[in-house]
Amino acid sequence: FLSKLCSNLKLPARSLSTNSERLEQFMNTRHLTLHNGEKSPLLFSTQEYDRRLTSLRKLMKEKNVGAAVFTSIHNIAYFSNYVYCSMGRPYALVVTQESQTSVSALVDGGQPWRRTYGENIVYTDWKKDNYIDAIREVVGDMNDNLGVEMDHMNILTHQKLGSAIPNMSIIDIGLETGMQRMIKSDEEIAITRVGSAA
Repeated sequence: FLSKLCSNLKLPARSLSTNSERLEQFMNTRHLTLHNGEKSPLLFSTQEYDRRLTSLRKLMKEKNVGAAVFTSIHNIAYFSNYVYCSMGRPYALVVTQESQTSVSALVDGGQPWRRTYGENIVYTDWKKDNYIDAIREVVGDMNDNLGVEMDHMNILTHQKLGSAIPNMSIIDIGLETGMQRMIKSDEEIAITRVGSAA
């Protein structure tokens, strides 16, 4: 096919080789970062997101959780500001003691990074389970527990994470994070009042 295309376009063989190599490299890319544009304004202040993350990281220490992987839109938005639109693709937020990183599909380009309070990693659709591979890339080598939302994460994702990160035991922190979201800060109350008055 490429030879025929090259012949029809009258491209030199060197160009075909270069294009073929680029295509192969592109198809073998499992995840990448896209830091284009500037960070967007956050719904809440950076102090508010830090307050939420500090509380979460305290819980993580208590439960010996090295990394938390959130998959629900409410926890991802709560801890990172990023609100995803799934369109059949999975999303996540990985929180460690040092960082918080949203995991998004390539179809969204650099938009998730611009809207995330923290970092972002983009997975490609070309190979199966690139989403899981991107999460594993962020988590790295840990022997602590992996905290997830059992009330949101599906069984297949749970099984794939367990296989991809075999040194970590998966535990549920969904109830505790739900309780955390219920206790509102002054800033959250103020924004809720603005929204309810509109």
